[in-house]
This record gives sequence, structure tokens and C-alpha cells, in this order.
Amino acid sequence: MTRPESLTDLDEILRHLAPVLTDEVFAFSSVDGLPGDVGDSVLMTLREPEGTSVIVQYREAVARGWRSSGPYRQIILTVPSSLEAVGLTAKVSSQLAAAGISCNIVSGVHHDHVFVPEESARRAVQLLEEISTSARRHSTGTSK
Repeated sequence: MTRPESLTDLDEILRHLAPVLTDEVFAFSSVDGLPGDVGDSVLMTLREPEGTSVIVQYREAVARGWRSSGPYRQIILTVPSSLEAVGLTAKVSSQLAAAGISCNIVSGVHHDHVFVPEESARRAVQLLEEISTSARRHSTGTSK
């Protein structure tokens, strides 16, 4: 499978953000050890000195009684951004912060993933689309 080359230019990345809101609802939890039977409900793990942080389906965290933050929704920035790109997470987080929306950003090899409170998810997608639209306008020299 060939994959598009990862972009490093911030302006180009912003023009092609293409945010997609996933259907799943997630929680951030910290566990002492991850049970082997959680299967596909875990999206990500990160070992920290205090325990293993997990991004897990919200219903799984509730069912297991894990103390967690959430519910959160995931927005995938489908642009193929490079891990070496500079400024994307700062741009996204500052725009969402200006609108009063908290976010947690996780960078994968292929895409960045923005987690926002469930009640703010649709507004966050709208703001991310506005960032992209503005970047496209700016690149063509047109104004609002």
C-alpha cells in the first residue's frame, strides 16, 4: 500500500486539514496494568511513572469502573502531516482554546488526532474547517 508523502509545510497542512469526527466516544484513564481482555476498546496506551495512561472507549472505562476523564470525541486530521512539521498542534490548540474548547492532541505516524469534550465536538470540527478554509483563501490571495 502506498501512502501519500507526509507534509511538513504548515501552510500546506492547514489548507488540507480535512477533519473527520469519529463516531466513538472515548475516555482518558490511568491504570496500574492493562487487562488482556480489553481488546479493540483501547485506542492508545502510554506508560508514565504513575501508571499506564489509556485512551479507551468510554463505555469500557465506565464498565470497568476506571476513574477517567471524558467523554471525549476524536477528530482525525486526515492530512498526511509529518512528525517533523512545526506549528500544527500549536495552531489547532490555540484556535480551539480561543473558543473555550479544551483539546488533547496525539500525533500518529500518519495523522494528528484531536480529542475534545463530547459536547464541543461539532463546534471544534467547524473551527478546524474554518482554519483550513482561511489557509486556502490566504494562499490564493483572496480575503473574506
